[in-house]
Amino acid sequence: MSTLRLLAVAVIALSVGSFARAQPAPAAAATVAFPAAKTDGSVSVEKALKERRSVRTLSANPITLEQLGQLCWATQGVTDEKGHRAAPSALATYPLELRVMVGNVTGVAPGIYKYRPDKHDLSLLVPGDKRAEFVEKAIGQGWISKAPAILILTGVLERIAPKAKERAAQFMATEAGLAAQGFFLEETALGLGSTFVGGFKPDATRTFLALPQGEETLAVLPVGHKQ
Repeated sequence: MSTLRLLAVAVIALSVGSFARAQPAPAAAATVAFPAAKTDGSVSVEKALKERRSVRTLSANPITLEQLGQLCWATQGVTDEKGHRAAPSALATYPLELRVMVGNVTGVAPGIYKYRPDKHDLSLLVPGDKRAEFVEKAIGQGWISKAPAILILTGVLERIAPKAKERAAQFMATEAGLAAQGFFLEETALGLGSTFVGGFKPDATRTFLALPQGEETLAVLPVGHKQ
């Protein structure tokens, strides 16, 4: 092959490589549908209770769309045709909301999403991987930023206050604990790891998540494979 032809081939190869590198990352979808939640599995409730532990050493390896869907369903999913959810709610007021900060989940672009229990899907709020920034500004525990996904339970007090009156805040906090337990049993059954993070900065968290007035953060649940 002549020197001129070799040079031409090299130029074409470099151009193709530059074009490939210049392609933007796929845009995050406005909604992400989950597969139907499984209602039976190979791990018993008793075994999940026995094996559940608080895990703070998480791998950066991805979790799957199906795993994330199961976790959301176990935390706040609808479990019957009447609209009941996986966690009981005082006076059926359902004050909880579930946000999901995605960093490394197969089939889901990084971003902050809101879980919609009635549709069993995610609705995009903010595109892009926000894990490290969120941890730095609102929590300060570096290990959390490695979690492929961070589930965040929030609560809207005005939904329950008219019925529960002075006990509204207590009932809402209890409901968050019940929802978190469903999450922990599911992540254990899936062979994943997590722990309950309550040491966040309320004001910084509210600002970072751009929560509406009257909505507050109740729990941060990072999840991923155990190292």
